[in-house]
Amino acid sequence: MEFVTGTPKKSMSKQDLAALVGQTVTLDGMVHALRPLGGVTFLTLRLPDGAVQCVAAPELLPGDLCEECAVTLTGQAAAERRAPGGMEVRLTGLEVLSRPAQPMPVPVSKGRLKLNLDTELGLRPVVLRALKERAVFKIQEGLSRAFREYLTGQGFTEVHTPKIVHAGAEGGSNIFRLDYFGRKAFLAQSPQFYKQTMVGVFQRVFEVAPVFRAEKHSTPRHLNEYTSLDFEMGFIRSFQDVMDMEAGFLQYAMALLARDYADDLALLGVTLPQADKIPAVRFDEAKRLAAEKYGRPIRDPYDLEPEEEHNIGRYFKEEYGADFVFVTHYPAKKRPFYAMDDPADPKYTLSFDLLFRGMEVTTGGQRIHDYAQQVAKMEAKGMDPAEFDSYLMIHKHGMPPHGGLGIGLERLTAQLCGLDNVRRASLFPRDLSRLEP
Repeated sequence: MEFVTGTPKKSMSKQDLAALVGQTVTLDGMVHALRPLGGVTFLTLRLPDGAVQCVAAPELLPGDLCEECAVTLTGQAAAERRAPGGMEVRLTGLEVLSRPAQPMPVPVSKGRLKLNLDTELGLRPVVLRALKERAVFKIQEGLSRAFREYLTGQGFTEVHTPKIVHAGAEGGSNIFRLDYFGRKAFLAQSPQFYKQTMVGVFQRVFEVAPVFRAEKHSTPRHLNEYTSLDFEMGFIRSFQDVMDMEAGFLQYAMALLARDYADDLALLGVTLPQADKIPAVRFDEAKRLAAEKYGRPIRDPYDLEPEEEHNIGRYFKEEYGADFVFVTHYPAKKRPFYAMDDPADPKYTLSFDLLFRGMEVTTGGQRIHDYAQQVAKMEAKGMDPAEFDSYLMIHKHGMPPHGGLGIGLERLTAQLCGLDNVRRASLFPRDLSRLEP
């Protein structure tokens, strides 16, 4: 009889190696590159968190060893200032665990792949092995990890809400419909109703999960499925509390990335933004400032066009050195029915967007918590409150003042990494034409 002990073998990482210089090490990884030079062979081994240079006498290596072989190798970890990362492994043995059936369709060991986007996305399962492609998603991991760590430290509870829903949270024009055992259902545009519900249970909640938008667009900034970093918090005094919480998260995230993801940032040439002081400006004032400085007339008084977002971001970078800017008090005409109107001027709402380097990455604000007010706003927008009985239950039976936000993880990643298309920040993007890979 055998027993499972729950003590799995640890996969050694590049970070682990740094503490083992002078010792014999055993590594599992993929052969990323092979290069014979001057009587030795340089082998780049791809590890979970990067790649390490290995050096071997040719006779130690099988004749059919090639890129993308899975291997276990043994050798001595040694300091070597000329090697990437300042160290290498001098091999004493190598075992091939598996070999590819065909050569790679693209040279992922090269520094730049120089593929057009459609080709790259079609070859995504193998292109992601390229170190620069992989680094994007390590940085994305850091952002998601920071969100969880920071909010947990602020007393939030992580929740997991349904993605098959009875009604859309933001109207029906951009919602995927489906047949749910003969009943009408939808894919969730947002966890809005559920995270508000859970404020009545835990006061502070967050979720990292997919959301779905059936918008027929094909732009560098849109996806039909993306990952949303959502939180909702109760007992707020104003929507400023929500912005303060996001600013705190961003500060924590940038510090975490600088500490634990320095190699990935360096590989992509990423300069981390400052988030210690984020300016906030009213919607109408932001439009005016950008229009006056850059000579672009205001065409839509109720929303920000992409070029306006760019110009507002440019303005605050030039005037204040800020990469982030909160744009507050959006017009009620363009905000969902649960957004709280500004008591001083009901044409505007107690809501905001966060622009990062000229692109909106967050939408949030204070929500209506009073039952009569919520029903009245629904009716004013031509909605039938009877269709939202389960949602209105929380208002009917008591809710604290509350608010929250949603951050588009892919947009945040793309802007941080300087990517030209948000699809490059999605592992397997879904858009108008793409259902695979």
